Amino acid sequence: MEPNINMTTNTAPKVETGRYQAIYLDSLRIDSILDFDLFIRKANNFVLYRGTNLPFTEKNRKGLIENNVDKLYISSENQQKYQQYIEKNIHQIINDHTIPEKTKAGIIYDSAKLMVKDILDNPTLKENIKRSQEMVENTVSFILKGTNTFHYLVQMMSFDYHTYTHSINVCTLAVGLARFSGINDQLELDKIGTGALLHDVGKTKVSEAILNKPGPLTPMEMGFIKKHPKWGYEILKKTDLISEDSYYPILQHHERENGTGYPYGLMADEIHPFGKIVAIADVFDAMTTERVYRQAVNSFPALKEMYLDMGAFNRTLLEQFTKLMGPIDLGKI
Repeated sequence: MEPNINMTTNTAPKVETGRYQAIYLDSLRIDSILDFDLFIRKANNFVLYRGTNLPFTEKNRKGLIENNVDKLYISSENQQKYQQYIEKNIHQIINDHTIPEKTKAGIIYDSAKLMVKDILDNPTLKENIKRSQEMVENTVSFILKGTNTFHYLVQMMSFDYHTYTHSINVCTLAVGLARFSGINDQLELDKIGTGALLHDVGKTKVSEAILNKPGPLTPMEMGFIKKHPKWGYEILKKTDLISEDSYYPILQHHERENGTGYPYGLMADEIHPFGKIVAIADVFDAMTTERVYRQAVNSFPALKEMYLDMGAFNRTLLEQFTKLMGPIDLGKI
C-alpha cells in the first residue's frame, strides 16, 4: 500500500531518477525552513511532498515514519542548497541522540562527497579550505563519540574510485588508525584528518588522461605523477590556513620506510608519523577500490601485499591498521 501522506501537490511527474538525489529523513532538523523542495518516490515517479520555504515539522516527520518513509528526495538543481543546509546543521545532527549512529555516518559521508568535489574544483579558494577543516573536525568528533562510529563510516565508503571519494576514505582510515595507535587529542586528529583529506590536491595539476590512463605510464607521465605531493603543498601553502603538521601527509604520503618512495626518498625516522599513517590509508584504499586500470582486491589480499612489500610501511602501524580493520590472523600474512 502506498503511503497516505499529505502532499503539497497531487502532480506526479515522470522523471529520470538521475535528476533526483536521495537524502536521509534524519538529516532534516525539526522546524527548520527549507529552501529546497522535498519529494517522495513512488515507483519511477517523484511526488512533491514539501515545497520551498515551508517549515519541516515534527508532525511531518512522524507522518513519514508511520508510513515507513526513511528517505526523501531533492532535485539535482537543489543539491548545493541542501549541501549548505547540512554543513550548517551537521554539528547538531552529530550530537542528536535520537539519530542512529549509522545514519549519522551516512549523512557525514554523503555531505563530504559533495564538499570535496567543490574543493578539488577550486583548491585555492580559502572558503573551501575552511569548509574542509570544519568537515574534518565534525568527522573526528563523530569518530571519538563511540567504539563503532569509525566502522560505520567505513561501511559507507565507496569502492568505485573517484578522487573525491578516495580523499574522504583516506581521511576516515587515517583518523581511525591515528586514534587506534594512541592519538586521542582532537586537535592532533584534526591535523592529520585535514592533511589526509587534502593529500591529493596536487593531482588537480595532473591531466585526467594521465590519472585515468588504462595502460602503463611513460617515464614522463610518471614524472608528472611524482610531482603531485609538492604541487599540493604549494597550492595549500598559498592559502596560509592549515597547520604545519597537516602538510606532512600531503608531502609524505608516497614516501616509504625503505626509501623507495617519492618525492624525496625519505626513510624510516625521516618520515613524520602522520606521513606514515596516511601512506597506509592511501595505499589500502587505492587497492580496495575499482580503478580504470585495475580491479579492486578484498581487504585481506590488499593487506597481505602491503606486508610483503619489502618494508615499505611501518610494521607497527600496519599491524595496528590490520587489527583496526578486522579480526585477521597476522600469522597468516
